[in-house]
Amino acid sequence: MFNMIGKSLVIFGIIVIIAGIVMIFWGKIPFLGKLPGDIVIKKKTVTIYIPIITCILISIILTIVLNIIGRLFK
Repeated sequence: MFNMIGKSLVIFGIIVIIAGIVMIFWGKIPFLGKLPGDIVIKKKTVTIYIPIITCILISIILTIVLNIIGRLFK
């Protein structure tokens, strides 16, 4: 029981650390947020930004990473 909780906490901690590192370096990654397919609507006083392709790319990367982590801890 405690073994499984310990593994879950370690995995959660790793995910939080990775998310923090990504947030720190987000502005320095040149292609994220500016990919073809990301929608930007600019009006006089409002700008709407919808990063569709960026979200899909992040989803694919996270799926691969979490599957690898899941297979390592099986």
